[in-house]
Amino acid sequence: MLRVLLSLFLCFTLAAHAQTDMLEQGERVVKVEPVVRDGKLYIDADLELAVTGDLRNAAQKGVPLYFTADLEIVSKRWWWFDKTVVNEQQTWRIVYNALTRQWRVGTGDLSLPESSLDDALSLVRNIRGWAVANVQDLEHDELYEGRIRVRLDTSLLARPFQVDAFNSSAWSLATPWKNFTFSISVDEPRH
Repeated sequence: MLRVLLSLFLCFTLAAHAQTDMLEQGERVVKVEPVVRDGKLYIDADLELAVTGDLRNAAQKGVPLYFTADLEIVSKRWWWFDKTVVNEQQTWRIVYNALTRQWRVGTGDLSLPESSLDDALSLVRNIRGWAVANVQDLEHDELYEGRIRVRLDTSLLARPFQVDAFNSSAWSLATPWKNFTFSISVDEPRH
């Protein structure tokens, strides 16, 4: 009896550790860096995002995948609701062309060729130089709070795939919100 209880306890402990490891290795934003350059605020972010199973198979058959980054930056106010300073989105489209056997990834009208799905996803996984605000619109030496996430945007899929996405957990790929804080400081001019 003691052996059975001990083995059950060991199984539950191992399952709990495995579940914790899966949560730590899942989709998440690893790092966010607000950067000021040329009078603009840019966001650089690195994330872990795995496209597997049914989603990868659909992409390899030419179904375009749309990934959207959502960014919110607020200024805290003690006397009223928080002031939303930035509320931006950026969407990437990843599609495979079976005729040319080439992956293409891009935002808006610009798309770049890539050799594999993982190479195409590297642009989504490593966001660089996303201009989100003018520095002149932000207060200096004020603490801003931001949050960012990246998700598979199923609303941009063709209708039959939207139904599949609604019924399948494979199509619900998203990172949790990642919070960050920053402030913009001005260097005093030297005389």
